[in-house]
Amino acid sequence: MSGRWRVDPSEVLPHDHLILETATQRLALNDARRFGSVDLLATTALADFPAFKALGPEPLGPELTAAYLHAALAGRIASIKLLLLDQRIVAGLGNIYVCEALHLAGISPKRGGGELSRAKLERLVAAIRSVLLSAIEAGGSTLRDYARPDGELGYFSKQFLVYGREGQPCACGGTVARYAEGGRSTFWCPKCQR
Repeated sequence: MSGRWRVDPSEVLPHDHLILETATQRLALNDARRFGSVDLLATTALADFPAFKALGPEPLGPELTAAYLHAALAGRIASIKLLLLDQRIVAGLGNIYVCEALHLAGISPKRGGGELSRAKLERLVAAIRSVLLSAIEAGGSTLRDYARPDGELGYFSKQFLVYGREGQPCACGGTVARYAEGGRSTFWCPKCQR
């Protein structure tokens, strides 16, 4: 996604669509593509906020378990890749992190979600957490214009195992491939992801 929060900007830039000022700080939401939105509501109303109420569990929270995924995916024939991008199943997973997690778990993105065993789902949950924690530690993934609020870039893109690496070697000796599904590019290794 594009867009970013800027902390204590010295000037207002084009595409600064919201500026919040407190006694000690100024925040600017800069989003050229206008994907972001801001809703103001009381903290006590968060649990009932429609946009949050429809979300699946947080990927780093205790609710994301193999048992939860097994139940959520039961009978689903759509690809695991598309199902993981569905925010109603798991909140907050994006294309990059799903590709990387499926690779780390050794699961083909083309597999039907409902056909994955508990053992594969255990590996998948562990891989999702590992990928996200690594990405957080690296400050995110800067591909084009992403920057953290302090202006620093995200360096997780330097650790990609499959994302954006079509035609390059995989650590297993295979070759990273790409295909499009649901309007998104999927990167994977046909040799080690089954």
